Amino acid sequence: MAILTISAILPQLRPPPCSGKEVCKQASTGQLGILYFSLLLTALGSGGIRPCVVAFGADQFDEKDPKQGKKMWNFFNWYYFCMGLSILLAVTVIVYIQENIGWGWGLGIPTAAMAISIVFFVMGLPLYRHFKPAGSPLTRLLQVIVASIKKRNLPKPSDPSLLHQDKEKDAAISPGGCLIHTNQLTFFDAAAIPTGSDKPENAASPSPWRLCTVHQVEELKSIIRMGPIWAAGILLITASSQQNTFSLMQARTMNRHLTGTFQIPAGSMSVFTILALLLTITVYDRLLMPIARHFTGRGRGISFLQRMGIGFFISVLATLVSGFVEVKRKSAAAHYDLLDHPKSTIPISVFWLIPQYALHGIAEAFMSIGHLEFFYDQSPESMRSTATALFWTSISAGSYLSTLLVSTIHKVTSRDGHQNWLPTNLNRGRLEYFYWLITLLQVFNLLYYLVCARFYTYKPFVVAVDDETPRKESSDDDPALNLQLSTSSKLT
Repeated sequence: MAILTISAILPQLRPPPCSGKEVCKQASTGQLGILYFSLLLTALGSGGIRPCVVAFGADQFDEKDPKQGKKMWNFFNWYYFCMGLSILLAVTVIVYIQENIGWGWGLGIPTAAMAISIVFFVMGLPLYRHFKPAGSPLTRLLQVIVASIKKRNLPKPSDPSLLHQDKEKDAAISPGGCLIHTNQLTFFDAAAIPTGSDKPENAASPSPWRLCTVHQVEELKSIIRMGPIWAAGILLITASSQQNTFSLMQARTMNRHLTGTFQIPAGSMSVFTILALLLTITVYDRLLMPIARHFTGRGRGISFLQRMGIGFFISVLATLVSGFVEVKRKSAAAHYDLLDHPKSTIPISVFWLIPQYALHGIAEAFMSIGHLEFFYDQSPESMRSTATALFWTSISAGSYLSTLLVSTIHKVTSRDGHQNWLPTNLNRGRLEYFYWLITLLQVFNLLYYLVCARFYTYKPFVVAVDDETPRKESSDDDPALNLQLSTSSKLT
């Protein structure tokens, strides 16, 4: 951000301004290099911050404390609320400053805000709960895969207690407790079968590439079980991505005037998505969650899988409504004989687009936050930042899928001289068909998700507590079972 700000201020680091019919001078190789380097650093920084900040923030709450456990689920709501609020400020206040005052100020203010946030973060270091790293979780997953392949022909023991367990080793990996054996993906159980060849000569302990603990095996199983739920979230991002492309093109052709002299910029229509997101989060956290908590007894109100399902359904409605709004827009264009005038303003209010923008915001408030909760709760304790990174990879995958889908539609619908569904002149296109195609894909995706959610197995977890009497409690989600045992008892 600092490099971007400097490049916006110093004339030597950017092309000279141009106006009127003057041919603009292109940026030099050095100027482009500085720009791309700063964008690369921004991407790397975001990739490091976003997955870790969610997991680190949630780790500050003690899940063993019922009061703090409830507050942790509020944290996910307010984290996403703050992120949405920052986006709202960026697309309104910061954009206004960039356009009317200058790019130096427009980039300098976020840079200063980031610097201040780093100072506050460092000041708060002594107050945070810290968990010591215990090696690479990816290495442990690879060790399970290698060990299970090496022992793939060994007979599986009928009693899971015969599988290898190492309480001290697992405690270093997962201080809060250990995962216990499940009867799914049993191929990987071979990695925990003890044999005489596991310990190399003159070695004090077995090779981790030949013998793994049940906890390590269940870590891999947990990540694999999360895969189908992760994949279901991709198409929702594909649907919401259209707000920044075709919905924007729709807005440019519609009447955006609020008064005789002021009109809403087409790019600012995303404000309605953010406002709907913020309002939904507030209502859900302050009103719906306490009511649901009263009936379900769960700390989070409803399960994250139920919350995600609601988001998927609302997203289906959003693209369905988008298609009907496009029919209405084209009908107005035909009525005023503007089908062949793509740059003319159609006498139909841009506020017709608000429902689809708002529905996308509501869907995101349910699905995206539920997705984050799911990754944090169901991932192994030592892999929570890695698992929450999966949330951001689903966003990337959804954006790439959107590009692929649009390219395919262009290619398929323009065959044999037919009219392309998505031409430059939307008045002569079939954008509503594209929206409804995404709606149909989302219906299939919703059915797929419901099947995955129905058969999903929640991770069973043994939590170490300090009292001497073992006790058993159910987790917030009934299919999962959290076993709470004393730290001195054996994990079997």
